[in-house]
Amino acid sequence: MIVGEIRRYLRDNSTIRVSRSMKDIAYRSLKLREADPEKYASNEAIAKALEVDEKDVTNALKAIAEPSSLYECIYSEGGDSILLMDRIKDEKNTEEMWIEEICLLQAIKNLNDKERNIINLRYYKGRTQIEVATLVGISQAQVSRIEKSAIDRLRRQMCV
Repeated sequence: MIVGEIRRYLRDNSTIRVSRSMKDIAYRSLKLREADPEKYASNEAIAKALEVDEKDVTNALKAIAEPSSLYECIYSEGGDSILLMDRIKDEKNTEEMWIEEICLLQAIKNLNDKERNIINLRYYKGRTQIEVATLVGISQAQVSRIEKSAIDRLRRQMCV
């Protein structure tokens, strides 16, 4: 009974919320693997024994794994250490993206104040043309024309 309460506590109070059924599959998988490591070395063998899909076993075991800190040291030699975050590739912030962002910021600086304000309100603040028109005190048609002109200038400057 005590062991059951401890398992229930650990299952229900982990850092990341995982469904109870997923945790049950994971703990039953670990129990099988612990009982006979050779027979249940693969997730496929565990899935057959538990009569569940192999993908469910894989996902369940991943779900209960302790999260790793990005600042966890994975290698250290002579005072130099490599953190986990040093080994993770950033697909979003490539060198080309940085260069484009710098070029865009420079091109935006070349716009006049009204154009810069309209671009800021429309694309950085997410306002509609009607909202921008009300804030700036001009018509929606004027906002549309100024925005189109500013975007054309930005495109020309970005391609240079």
